[in-house]
Amino acid sequence: MAARFLVVASTEMQAVAVAWQVYGLTHRPLDLGLVGLAQFLPGLFLFLLAGHTADRFPRHRILAVCFAGFAACSLGFAALTVAGTRNVWLIYLVLLANGCVRVFNGPAGQSLAPLLVPERDFQNAVAWNATVFTGSAIVGPMIGGLLYGFTGTPLPVYLGASAAYAVALVLVGLIRLTAPQKPRGAQSLGTVLEGLRYIGRNRTLLGAVLLDLFAVLLGGAVALLPAYANDILKIGAKGLGLLRSAPGVGAMIMAAVVAHRPISRRAGALMLWAVAGFGVFTLVFGLSRNVVLSVVALALVGACDMVSVVVRQTMIQLGTPDEMRGRVSAVNVIFIGASNEVGQLESGLTAQWLGTVPAVLAGGIGTLLVVAVWIALFPALRRVDELKSGVLRS
Repeated sequence: MAARFLVVASTEMQAVAVAWQVYGLTHRPLDLGLVGLAQFLPGLFLFLLAGHTADRFPRHRILAVCFAGFAACSLGFAALTVAGTRNVWLIYLVLLANGCVRVFNGPAGQSLAPLLVPERDFQNAVAWNATVFTGSAIVGPMIGGLLYGFTGTPLPVYLGASAAYAVALVLVGLIRLTAPQKPRGAQSLGTVLEGLRYIGRNRTLLGAVLLDLFAVLLGGAVALLPAYANDILKIGAKGLGLLRSAPGVGAMIMAAVVAHRPISRRAGALMLWAVAGFGVFTLVFGLSRNVVLSVVALALVGACDMVSVVVRQTMIQLGTPDEMRGRVSAVNVIFIGASNEVGQLESGLTAQWLGTVPAVLAGGIGTLLVVAVWIALFPALRRVDELKSGVLRS
C-alpha cells in the first residue's frame, strides 16, 4: 500500500508538470491530447506480452523492475528540463518510454492483490486500495502544481518523483505473499491470447470493461484541465493542481464509504447509474465558470468513477481464475489506457476543432448515450446482483 501510494502520487504530480510544461511550450490543446497518445501507444502493442509476463513471473518482482523504470523516466524529464529543451517531441519520447513501463506495471499490480488478502475480504480490500490510490491522486497533483507554481520550473517535481519511485522500489521488496501464485503453464500464442478469449466469452465482463472504455473515452475532461486553468478559470499552475486533485477527493470519500458499507446488492445497476453520473457532472464542469463549482463538479465526477471502479475490479478479479488474472488484467489495463490516454487524444482533437468547452460538453453527452446503449446491449450486466468468486450472481 505504501509503495502504491508513492508510485501513484509521483505519477500524478509528474502528469501535472508534463502537461503544464507541454502546454507552456505550444499553447495548443492538441498537444495535451498527444501526451495521452504517447503513453497509450506502447500498451497497444505490448499488453498481451505484459499480461503473459504477469502470469509467468513473480508479480512483485515485475513491479520492482517497473518502479526502477519509472524512476529512470523521471530522471529523463529532469535532464531535458536542465538542458532547457524547447523541442516537445523529446518530451514525447520519454513519455513513450514511460508508457512501456506502465503497460507491464498495470497487470502485475492488479493481479497481485488477490494473493495478498483472503477472498472474503477482497471487495473491502479493493475499496481500501482505491482509497490509497485516490489519496495519492489528491496529494500528487497538489504537490506537483504547488512545486511548479512556486519555483516556476518542473525540475523539483521530476526529481521528487524519481526519489519516491526509488523508495517504492525498496518497499515492494518487503512484500511476502500469503497465497502462492498458481502454476504458470507452457508458453504459446494461444496462452497469451487466452485473456482476450476469456473476456470475449463472458458477456458480463465484456460489458463492464467496454462500458469503462467508451464512457471515459468520451467523457474525460482531465486532459483539458491545463486549458481550463490557464484560459477559462485563469488560476495558473497552482490552480491546475487543485483541479487535478478534485476528482481524487471525491473518489477517496466514495471509496471510504464503500469500504465501510460494501456493495452487496444490485452491483450492475449501481455501476450503470454511477457512469451516468460521471457524464452529468462532466457537463456541469464544462458549463462552469466558477472555480468552486468546477472543483465540486470534478469531485463528484471522481466519486461516480470510484463506484464503477470498485464494482468492475471486483468483477474482474473474483470472476477470473488466478492462473489467468495477469492476462485478463492486461486486457483490462489496455482498455483503461484506451479510455484515459486515447480519451486525452480525443479531447485534444475535439478541443482543437470545436473549442475547449464544446469538447467537454460533447464528451459528457457521449457518456450518457453510452450508458443508454449499454443497458440495451448488455442486459446481463444490469442484472448483476452479488459479486462472488468465479460467478457473477444475478
